[in-house]
Amino acid sequence: MACRDITASQAEDQVTHQGPVGPRVKKDDVWRWTANAVGVLALCALAASFLTGCGKDDGKGGAPAAGAGGGMPPAQVGVVTVQPQTVPVITELPGRLEALRIAQVRARVAGILQQRQFTEGSDVKAGQALFLIDPSTYKATLDSAQAAQNKAEANLAQAAALVDRYQPLQAAKAISPQEFLNAQVAQRQALADVASAKAAVQTARINLGYASVTAPISGRIGRALVTEGALVGQGEATQLALIQQINPLYVNFTQPVNEVIKMRQALDAGAFKRVGQQAAAVHVVMDDGTEYPLAGKLLFSDLSVDSSSGQVSLRAELPNPKGLLLPGMYVRVRLEQAQVDGGMMVPQQAVTRSSQGDTVMVVDAEGKVAPRPIKLGGALGNQWVVLGGLKAGEQVMVDGFQKMMNPKAPVKAVPWTPPEQAAAASGAASGAASAASN
Repeated sequence: MACRDITASQAEDQVTHQGPVGPRVKKDDVWRWTANAVGVLALCALAASFLTGCGKDDGKGGAPAAGAGGGMPPAQVGVVTVQPQTVPVITELPGRLEALRIAQVRARVAGILQQRQFTEGSDVKAGQALFLIDPSTYKATLDSAQAAQNKAEANLAQAAALVDRYQPLQAAKAISPQEFLNAQVAQRQALADVASAKAAVQTARINLGYASVTAPISGRIGRALVTEGALVGQGEATQLALIQQINPLYVNFTQPVNEVIKMRQALDAGAFKRVGQQAAAVHVVMDDGTEYPLAGKLLFSDLSVDSSSGQVSLRAELPNPKGLLLPGMYVRVRLEQAQVDGGMMVPQQAVTRSSQGDTVMVVDAEGKVAPRPIKLGGALGNQWVVLGGLKAGEQVMVDGFQKMMNPKAPVKAVPWTPPEQAAAASGAASGAASAASN
């Protein structure tokens, strides 16, 4: 757009120097042309200012200057540089917790239940009194048995005295041998009667002891299955309660037989190394994904395969000092079965898992991002064990995926900081700033 430089004096000169054949312009027309010229100049200045402002930055938040290098900067993403190391081969399997010992508390004698002598859900010791069955009839039976024992002992004393008296008479031939033999037989019968009476007393004492029902093992007792006033033990040993020993606990889990065979073949071929002479470590993962802090140990692997499921049964022992774990809970068991040289570790959030396989995003030296399929060997904490697909020194993208507007655009790789370390550093910085301000 071009603007003509017209001033009031030039307009007046143009009118004054016109030829004699043309009409003479009036003074009012000259002022009208002058006003129009001023308006055109103002519009030209405004357009020039607008075009100039579009091409440069005023330094106060305006648009960046156009030209080479004026595009958006590359997105910043967090990466980890992987290095080969000796990593464990972790297998995650479904399992279920089981009490180390289970004892059913039953009534071993018949009678009316009089008292419950424990708190439901508490820990009890072996031999602790739990229930009391009416002992009156068993005490009377014991008294009768003791009286019978006393009578048998008296008869034994009489028979022994008779034998002692017949001893010299038999030597002097004052009595017949038959009489002496009868006295000896009576003494032996009296001895047998005493032994029988003692056994009856012992039985009566045992039955009286069974009237007080005690805990067979130490552990945690559940609810009472009967109440006071119930007739128990009549014709069968009535179950009164259940005691379970839950420290330590058993973890029962199964593994497909084909995985067991592959593991043994890899160990025999030298691809994997054995863990060592000690029992394999076992870690339990709860339903919410958290890992139980105490590790267990593998006890045994079954020698046979379940014909219906094709699974091999395994059992581990897990400490449970605080009673956080309960029998019957379903858990995930992480079993370290071997070790492999040249494995790598990457954070779990860096791995994308799908039905087509597991992949990570690798950033090259030029900042270009490309997907890479990998082979996982299990989880260790919040990291995956990578057995194949990556090379030493490669950068694996961990965060910043949402910043990649264009997948083909280059990115700026920076070392990734775990959230817990970042939070600790932020807390330390804020604490130092607060102390400085005080």
